[in-house]
Amino acid sequence: MSNEMGAPQTGRESKRAQFAEESGRARANNSVKILALVAAVLVGLAVYLVAGSGGEKASSVVGAGDGTVRAVGGEVSIPVSELSGKARFYEYKTASGKSVRFFAMRSPDGAYRAALDSCDVCFAAKEGYRQEGEDMVCNKCGNHFHSSQINEVRGGCNPVGLERKVAGESLSISARELEAGASYF
Repeated sequence: MSNEMGAPQTGRESKRAQFAEESGRARANNSVKILALVAAVLVGLAVYLVAGSGGEKASSVVGAGDGTVRAVGGEVSIPVSELSGKARFYEYKTASGKSVRFFAMRSPDGAYRAALDSCDVCFAAKEGYRQEGEDMVCNKCGNHFHSSQINEVRGGCNPVGLERKVAGESLSISARELEAGASYF
């Protein structure tokens, strides 16, 4: 082997050159591994943010900033301006930390409706409801319930209605009733 000047390398210089070359390759390999790890973390974060948003499954409009609604003065208030014929899903955290999911909407007859995202029959599956047109559909058994019947028809696989009142520009639901609904979740 020769050094930069073309002179033959000694054993020590040869080992030093070999070590420097191996060290450079190791650094390059480590850089590739770190970049791959960073890319994986960024992809995972992107998936979490997209999947975690869940469409309109939760609202932070009235919430604590993390997608949950909270009670003020013993009531959860939802601005009626955010309610339409499309069900809006919310999450309330009980005093014990349990999540209670519910939805609210304005049905075709003009009434504001609210119900737990659960029923008396399929609640153990914890699958809730989805909306198809003017119907709420049980994700477990597939039964359809017209939205104008929410809070009117009780029992069976009907959504568990929540007592609510409209005062001014808000739909209010008692925190006590949401706490009692925790048994469905």
